[in-house]
Amino acid sequence: MSHKPKKKFWSRRDFLMQSGGGIAGLALASLLNEDRAFAQDAVLGPAECSAQFPGAFEPRPPHFAPRAKRVISLFMSGGPSQIDTFDYKPALTRYAGVPLEDLIGEKFAVRQGMPGPLMPSPFEFKQHGESGMWVSELFPHLAKHVDDIAFIKSLYGRSNDHIQSTYEMQTGQIRMGFPSVGCWVTYGLGAESSSLPAFVVMTDYRGGPLGGPNDWGAGFMPASYQGTLFRSSGDPIVDLQAPQELSDARQQARLDALARLNQLDMEKYPGNSELAARISSYELAYRMQGCAPEAIDIRSESEATKKLYGLDEAITEPFGKQCLMARRMVERGVRFVQLFMGGVGVQNTDTWDAHSNLVENHTLHAAESDKPIAGLIADLKARGMLEDTLIVWHGEFGRMPISQRGIGRDHNPGTQTALMIGAGIQGGQAIGASDEWGYKALEQPISAHDLHATILHLLGLDHEKLTYRYSGRDYRLSDIDGKPIPQIIA
Repeated sequence: MSHKPKKKFWSRRDFLMQSGGGIAGLALASLLNEDRAFAQDAVLGPAECSAQFPGAFEPRPPHFAPRAKRVISLFMSGGPSQIDTFDYKPALTRYAGVPLEDLIGEKFAVRQGMPGPLMPSPFEFKQHGESGMWVSELFPHLAKHVDDIAFIKSLYGRSNDHIQSTYEMQTGQIRMGFPSVGCWVTYGLGAESSSLPAFVVMTDYRGGPLGGPNDWGAGFMPASYQGTLFRSSGDPIVDLQAPQELSDARQQARLDALARLNQLDMEKYPGNSELAARISSYELAYRMQGCAPEAIDIRSESEATKKLYGLDEAITEPFGKQCLMARRMVERGVRFVQLFMGGVGVQNTDTWDAHSNLVENHTLHAAESDKPIAGLIADLKARGMLEDTLIVWHGEFGRMPISQRGIGRDHNPGTQTALMIGAGIQGGQAIGASDEWGYKALEQPISAHDLHATILHLLGLDHEKLTYRYSGRDYRLSDIDGKPIPQIIA
């Protein structure tokens, strides 16, 4: 009879594996079960859109009664100019050609090109609605909805860099490795639908945003909570339909076998969040085969609805399609939809990053997005969904009030304008203010942490109670200083 040599030294992993039937193993299994690291065993057929939820997505109650059930976040990648869109600054005309340093007594650097003097907006502003909100001529369709919109005019950031600023607005931190807003929402509330992802991401047809998947990643949370990427062109979900020769019974048998293998691997390597995420994604993908095709099929929409979103015009069709799909997603139970407008490329017009030609850049992107966003607001309102749906519009930072290369504007984390619509928010109000040149947030400065705390509050989540322990610390999306915007949650 042969005997295996005894180990002289044990690694922690070996110890936990060998003692799986003892107190340590039982305690570990209990903790993993509480964290929902193990997926459920049952896998439903593709046509069964039932109330069973895979793995980490089981619904959880909010901390208090929510005003919003769902969020559609519209991220304008590249940094739209606040002083050329929604933050009217007549002082720029009075002081045109004057160096900003002479007025504020402050030296500053620009990233590209030589800094020029103050530059008035080349776009005309007018007051709209009963509230008299100022809106640039760039947004004639959104201007009709100003009485439904809260304009946050003092949102500021901490970085002048695109990637770091995008991380901050998506995760609350300027460095990678932290969960995005949609992940925190999914972690806090779980899924509303058992057959669609809780968190869906759609990128621009020109490419993904600066920062890539980290913008919707789970960071230090289990990978199950990361966003599910839908493609912006072609089939939104690749390989959604099973091959014709693969019957439901054969597919079920394959998934059962795969589940058993995955379970064995999880028992061998407990706490592997990537594997838990994979199991949950397989279960969700199987459910999506029965329900997702209908959810993403916009052909069933009326011609009037398609026209409302601009699907009948070449310039508005790409983003209009995304906005319409976002409405269909939230209508069917997706909690958080993140749309990125503007994609990484080499042209001046790929994103809102208007260094070299402000007029060309912003005219194009406003024309692409104005009608679709206005259509989304009108459609949700007509369906009675705007009252419990939150729409958020912003970029990673604003633009400088001085000229760059004579016809552009440089990055400005000092202030930008954000829009919040729906969820019972009082429209037609301006919250906070930048200085008279639109250089820095002056009245009621609002941080990314404040914005995120506000989003969570509207969803019924206490931002101070929604924590995740990692590396010995309880982390919050709002960090230690965020607080809800009082005018929004009033």
